[in-house]
Amino acid sequence: MTEGQENGAFPPGADGVEPERRPTVFLSYARADKAGAVRLVEALQGAGLEVWWDTLIEGGAEFARTIETAIETCDAVIVVWSRASVASDWVLDEAAKGRDLHKLVPASLDGVEPPMGFRRYHSVDLSGWNGSAQSPEIQAIVRGVTSLDGRESSVAAAAPTRSQEPPSTSRRGILVAAAGLALAGVAGVLVWRRNDDSSQARAGGNSIAVLPFDNLSGDPDQSYFSDGLAEEVRATLARNVGLLVMAQASSAKFREREEDARTIAGKLGVAYLLAGSVRRAGDKVRVAADLIDGLSGFSRWSQTFERRIDDIFAVQSEIATTVANALIARVGAGQGSREAQRGTATYGGTENLAAFDAYLRGRALYDLSVDEASERAALAQFDAAIAADPAFAAAHAARARSLTAIANQYADVDRRGGLYDAAIASAERAIGLAPDLADAHSTLGFTLFQGRLDAKAARVPFERSAQAGSGEATVMARYAQYSARVGREPEAAAAMKRAVLLDPLNPLIHRAAGSIEYAARRYAESMPPLRQALAMNPKMSRAHASLADALLMLDRLADARSEYLAEPLADFRLAGLAVVEHRLGNTAAAQAAMAQLLAERGEQALYQQGQVYAQWAERDTAVERLEQARVVGDTGLIYARNDPLLDPLRGDARFARILQSIGFEGV
Repeated sequence: MTEGQENGAFPPGADGVEPERRPTVFLSYARADKAGAVRLVEALQGAGLEVWWDTLIEGGAEFARTIETAIETCDAVIVVWSRASVASDWVLDEAAKGRDLHKLVPASLDGVEPPMGFRRYHSVDLSGWNGSAQSPEIQAIVRGVTSLDGRESSVAAAAPTRSQEPPSTSRRGILVAAAGLALAGVAGVLVWRRNDDSSQARAGGNSIAVLPFDNLSGDPDQSYFSDGLAEEVRATLARNVGLLVMAQASSAKFREREEDARTIAGKLGVAYLLAGSVRRAGDKVRVAADLIDGLSGFSRWSQTFERRIDDIFAVQSEIATTVANALIARVGAGQGSREAQRGTATYGGTENLAAFDAYLRGRALYDLSVDEASERAALAQFDAAIAADPAFAAAHAARARSLTAIANQYADVDRRGGLYDAAIASAERAIGLAPDLADAHSTLGFTLFQGRLDAKAARVPFERSAQAGSGEATVMARYAQYSARVGREPEAAAAMKRAVLLDPLNPLIHRAAGSIEYAARRYAESMPPLRQALAMNPKMSRAHASLADALLMLDRLADARSEYLAEPLADFRLAGLAVVEHRLGNTAAAQAAMAQLLAERGEQALYQQGQVYAQWAERDTAVERLEQARVVGDTGLIYARNDPLLDPLRGDARFARILQSIGFEGV
């Protein structure tokens, strides 16, 4: 080896006898790590691999050509990262070659982080390795090599037992490398990595989570685009009835966490993860996607695209279609390619880049939901998307949601009606453009129910949304809550179960699950999901008040008061305190809470006033406030049919008329 030549490999010389075919690996390491490399070579050979390294290489002018030939002809390139090798140009060049050929199997000798461009590949940590060929670390490397080789290792030592755990994979290691995007001029380099494991047979083998795509553009302001692209791919996959696709909110929990693939897949309850990265520069975009087995942490499929930005729609469709077909084929979901194609068809989309860009910007702002300014900025972007493409159904549906949010949270009483009317018109326009767009039906049902307080009119769009959107957690949760409010308990329970399955790490879903149980008068059962929601988001609104309501119904008054005091929203906090203090005999405290509610919230809390007066046995005043609430369109009335705090009014003809005017049946 000449000075500076820190690694090498050369295929075994031919002696006329063809040895039994064993997987061949090229070992790349730094000279300073030779002692560790020797131990690793011995272990890998003992595990059944043929190792090409610098003891087999000739020097001289043919050195570089020999290395290149070895890398091109071997089954895998094992790169040994260390503090020395991350600074080695030789190791970096060889690693890049292996990466570009989709045959990279990284390991870390001392636990050091790989250099830029290689941090998103699964790296086996050898820092605690005991030197044995039978160790979990060596077996993990062998599994990676045989996966690339397309067959199981023929050596018994390399085959892991059922009791052995695959090694941890870093969060960075499970994502496709930024360097994969450097395949300039390559559009769609596809590698399906076959590995005959048990994923096909295990439960949930058709389940997948799409992690947020990394923004590699060097501009944080471009994150909306990478996030939006990942969500578009997720939404497309979710429409495939043969797949179980994790919702965005749960998947997004792992944007920055340094957790391994198996941990992430386990927490999400999925068999596969889809990760990716996006680099946008001028009129070009490079997208890489990687399908990762949640059991082993190894990549099963990877694809890299370089396209013009206006071809991004074809990229997202191709990613979703390829992944869907691949998963269905692997797990034997029985849907067939026709169903997969139908499930990944475009629903309500656009091929206008300006419209798509504005839509993604609007959705990013909408998801922030920090104040009225951000909500109105989101609305402006959706309007811009519609102006660029009036037939963009998803933008019309998003506009409807924005208008509904503004009406619910920020609008004065006298302005709500107009906002709700505009939201309904936008949702209806979206449905007219894309009849199968589940979110448009769901948004229409939600706005008709909460905005117009028309339970009957909301039923059809809600049912259509449940039929078309069984893969969307938010759609199913909205349907569940509607069903609970109108007294359809079986439908509510089934839909809520589906929503929790699709979005297990979303506190909003767990809060909704608690509300379903409470509406069914299962007070004790309503508390665990509410506590789970608060564990996920301690600052969540309405969760403490919902817990307090359940505790109140269970006559645990002191505990209920504590929960009401912890509620951040004044409407629910003050109304609850007025009720619980009255039950505890603290008349002055109850009246003080009610006075504060009237002074601070006035017409904004007419429904809550009705609850308090009902609990205070002031029936006439309670009915009067609820009648006023009906006139101004107080959305609290959607709870009235089965609100236990209004039980003192059951049997009152005036209250029955209010319920009937909303369209509640069986009252």
